[in-house]
Amino acid sequence: MAKRLKSGIKRHKQSLKRRIRNRHVRSTVKSSVKVFRSAITENNVETATVALTAASSELARAAKKGVLHRKTASRKIGRLAKALHKAATSK
Repeated sequence: MAKRLKSGIKRHKQSLKRRIRNRHVRSTVKSSVKVFRSAITENNVETATVALTAASSELARAAKKGVLHRKTASRKIGRLAKALHKAATSK
């Protein structure tokens, strides 16, 4: 078996830490988007507006941390805002 290098061991530890952190951020984003989507399906515009603020904040934070690409986060925020606008105007 090949000898392990210290740098390889350190990089592996770092990748495990980042993986845990990234999974947490992604899970938080998904949860906030799910709350928004459920408010939209229930036609509750007031709750959806608050949920949109929280979801867009989480998406922007994930993009800032590098978990999501900034354009991906921007696209998702735009689509959520579009869904809110559609729900608000149809009511």
